[in-house]
Amino acid sequence: MITVEETPLSGVMVITPQVFQDDRGFFLESFNAECFLKEGLPVDFVQDNHSRSVRGVLRG
Repeated sequence: MITVEETPLSGVMVITPQVFQDDRGFFLESFNAECFLKEGLPVDFVQDNHSRSVRGVLRG
């Protein structure tokens, strides 16, 4: 899920992804084509993720 905010600059938007966070760290989809298309934003790639885990956490 993303939030899209218009800015005073024509054609410039602030796109904020939903962040899932807990005591192990966080996860977010920094890009998801389906979310962008739902907001009317054309895209050329499919998905990009970003996560960070605290020391000792194993994700699989």
